[in-house]
Amino acid sequence: MQSIIKVSTCSRLLHTQKYTIKYARALVSNSINLSNFEKLFPKREEFQVRHIGPREHEQFEMLETIGFKSLDELTRSAVPEKICLNEPLKIEEPVNEYELIKRIREVSEKNQVWRSYIGMGYHNCSVPHTILRNIFENPGWTTQYTPYQPEISQGRLEGLLNYQTMICELTGMEVANASLLDESTAAAEAMSLTYRHTRRKKMFLSDKLHPQTINVVVTRATSLGLTIEVGDVFKVDLAKKDIAGILLQYPDTTGQIRDFSNVVEQAHVNGTLVCAASDLLSLTLIRPPSDFSIDICIGTSQRFGVPLGYGGPHAGFFACRRSLVRLMPGRMIGVTRDANGVDAYRLALQTREQHIRRDKATSNICTAQALLANMSAMYAVYHGPSGLRDIATRVHNLTAVLAGGLKAGNNKVQTEHFFDTITVLPRDDQGTVRKRATKAKVNLRYNDDGSIGIAFDETTTLKDVDDLLKIFGSKMTAKEVVESDSKGIYSIIDSPFMRTTPYLVHPVFNTYHSETRIVRYMKSLENKDVSLVHSMIPLGSCTMKLNSTTEMMPSSFKGFTDIHPFAPIEQAEGYQQLFTELEKDLCAITGYDRISFQPNSGAQGEYAGLRAIQCYHESRGDAHRQVCLIPVSAHGTNPASAQMAGMRVEPIHVRKDGSVDIVHLQEMIDKYKVNLSCLMITYPSTNGVFEETIADICEMVHNGGGQVYLDGANMNAQVGLCRPGDYGSDVSHLNLHKTFCIPHGGGGPGVGPIGVKKHLAPFLPSHPIINPLADDTDGGKQSLGTISAAPYGSSAILPISWAYIKMMGPKGLRKATQVAILNANYMSKRLEGHYVTLYKGTTGLVAHEFIIDVRDFKKTANVEAVDIAKRLMDYGFHAPTMSWPVTGTLMIEPTESEDKPELDRFCEALISIRNEIREIENGKLDSQINPLKMAPHTQEHVVCSEWNRPYTREQAAFPAPFVKTDTKIWPSVGRIDDIYGDKNLFCTCPQILPKY
Repeated sequence: MQSIIKVSTCSRLLHTQKYTIKYARALVSNSINLSNFEKLFPKREEFQVRHIGPREHEQFEMLETIGFKSLDELTRSAVPEKICLNEPLKIEEPVNEYELIKRIREVSEKNQVWRSYIGMGYHNCSVPHTILRNIFENPGWTTQYTPYQPEISQGRLEGLLNYQTMICELTGMEVANASLLDESTAAAEAMSLTYRHTRRKKMFLSDKLHPQTINVVVTRATSLGLTIEVGDVFKVDLAKKDIAGILLQYPDTTGQIRDFSNVVEQAHVNGTLVCAASDLLSLTLIRPPSDFSIDICIGTSQRFGVPLGYGGPHAGFFACRRSLVRLMPGRMIGVTRDANGVDAYRLALQTREQHIRRDKATSNICTAQALLANMSAMYAVYHGPSGLRDIATRVHNLTAVLAGGLKAGNNKVQTEHFFDTITVLPRDDQGTVRKRATKAKVNLRYNDDGSIGIAFDETTTLKDVDDLLKIFGSKMTAKEVVESDSKGIYSIIDSPFMRTTPYLVHPVFNTYHSETRIVRYMKSLENKDVSLVHSMIPLGSCTMKLNSTTEMMPSSFKGFTDIHPFAPIEQAEGYQQLFTELEKDLCAITGYDRISFQPNSGAQGEYAGLRAIQCYHESRGDAHRQVCLIPVSAHGTNPASAQMAGMRVEPIHVRKDGSVDIVHLQEMIDKYKVNLSCLMITYPSTNGVFEETIADICEMVHNGGGQVYLDGANMNAQVGLCRPGDYGSDVSHLNLHKTFCIPHGGGGPGVGPIGVKKHLAPFLPSHPIINPLADDTDGGKQSLGTISAAPYGSSAILPISWAYIKMMGPKGLRKATQVAILNANYMSKRLEGHYVTLYKGTTGLVAHEFIIDVRDFKKTANVEAVDIAKRLMDYGFHAPTMSWPVTGTLMIEPTESEDKPELDRFCEALISIRNEIREIENGKLDSQINPLKMAPHTQEHVVCSEWNRPYTREQAAFPAPFVKTDTKIWPSVGRIDDIYGDKNLFCTCPQILPKY
């Protein structure tokens, strides 16, 4: 073994030296020389050298392999000349990593972190440092992909199952999903569910909901043609049987806790569903919504160990009755078994999702908030039921003491039954109280009727209570209030609202309470997952590129993490500077005129962009324009988002070469010219090629009266080379979790801001509390409405993209794109003779990704794309995108961050698998029991005493030399049984003690 390794290593080194010398000669021949002065003081290495994987000599070697002399020559051949950008991007020159951190720290310190008691669904919390360091700041948790390959995703799947169990037990509901984007969008999804279930088109919203929730639901309902009524839920008229659902808040936005038993009973008598927006921490002390027979329960898990972050990212939750499970939006983790009968986890009921059902999906959700859901779940695991109850009791008792002291000071506490929030009519006028609070650097909720809202949280102290009593003119201290035993002090304990049912009884919530144990548990889960710390994740369209440490660091800065999203905007000067600079850079990169950061996922961005188009048509008296043309190769979120935006989807054919069928497109434009709203297209195409006709396509749509929505999923092939806003696109969402380096987090967070041309800018998202459009001349009066709970979406992770752009600079961004295209073409070339690249451009090149066709192997060897995907796990790799956009194929995207040895290693794995397929074709391997059909191979199965398969253990577990020399990644379970999991749906923790 050692001699083989040495020979292999020496051979590789000689090979590398050969091309290093070649590259050096090329430099000399091109007269690239340094002066003596420059040699004495070499520049500090720029970040782009760290971000871009292939070294210069490797780029030279790869270029030679595919027949080009330079990256510019490759670019000129790959990208249509008609759309090429002929000047550098107008962004700042790059700064190095150390200068960047100094600069972004100064920006963060411009934000003023006041004590905020605003509430409204957002609460400060104490993030356990062990969870902060081992999950939030750990690339082993942040860089995984969505767990579509469950055999190498068991760690985060278990964490998300813990999350679902936590939600079910605290709310009392039967099933929960693995998180949504935030509370308000979860509420909108709930209202959509009630419509799908009842087919009624009227919704009733409590006037005691958080205002941002009301606005998001109204926005969503408008596009679906639904009617919204807002009022007192105790007075709603249900006799007409025309209301699909009632949405209420428990406790409500004023802090009041009410008994909704009669409301729910009357709703059910009349065929109406009821949804409650609830606070998780309160549910450790007060009766769960299930006690009122609620049908759906939604909310946010932010206060369970996730920073405020000026609004996000946070995980929303969604739970419901089991009878509604197939209508439930988002992802759900289920318990199933593997091929060996071992219990395992997987994504359940995926047939509901957008990538399967397209415009008939239950929602358009693709990115959820997996990373933040796992943080919240681990927070509950760490504290356990007793710890959570203690936190809740302390918060509630502090609130009760404040209420008692305010009453004693002649302030009127309007909230009779409360948990952590009260509404107060001050003894002095609101303005006077506000001046005192401002002087003390305290943020309160100031209501239009003169009352003031106060919400406490885990970080509140007795000193905070003393300070608030002073602000409201009370002369008592918290200690004096308690000692006086004032009758104004109210407690949930022994009240009709006190919770009497147990929760979090599973051993996982009652075991890991020391730091030693929780660290080992988190590490055991991390070790079950393949992430970018192990190997490349070559997922086409998903752009799994480097998420650098320097980019990630600012997301933990106190100036970014500890600000309430509804704090006065003058306290967020640093954030406003960040938004302004990032918007300017993204506009320079895309050719658009304005950016909205509110959409907190790519699918939300799609929806927002399409709604902006619809509002534009409506403003011109063209409300009838509702037809959206979408190529059949488009991502499933495209038709799902169009349907959600109230559009009628019409498919456009794709030609044999993978390009849009121009003839059919023109026919459809002519057919729907009067009613054409837009074309939704991805560029470069979903099939991995730069289409020559993209500018012509945009012109055709405009001539037909429509707008062009260009999906930003493949922006990583365009930055610095071409700009959508230049060649005819009107709007795009930008996947910041793809092109601009925000990590995927195992299924979220994602950010999907939209860029628009000037004529669409007045229709960008607004917000009822802090309006991002307030600086527009029209004040945002034409806005499409509110898309997300927070005005700027997932603000706390925007510094990642800001930092990436600042460190790369114009030349670095362009080169990253060029190397992404180089890497894809190099891999396609290397796989020639083994696999067929399905689509290529007119010059024989692919863009930044390519599709290999494996459909014939089904006929020749009984091998399908899924078999290759599972076998790649034995080589230590995550599979490429499987059976999309073409069924039975694999789509590969290497990104610019992977170096040549890693590209070669992946190609060697695929070639080795192709040789195994040949052995099946030649009869050397059995067509049913072979390394592909039985993959992946777990350590437990390979080392067991019995081995009766017609191939060796070594071939099963160590199929290539590099697998032996590198650290072996073992799948923790065998091949998952999807059918069993859907037939036997089980979505909470099984009653067994977890192992670590």
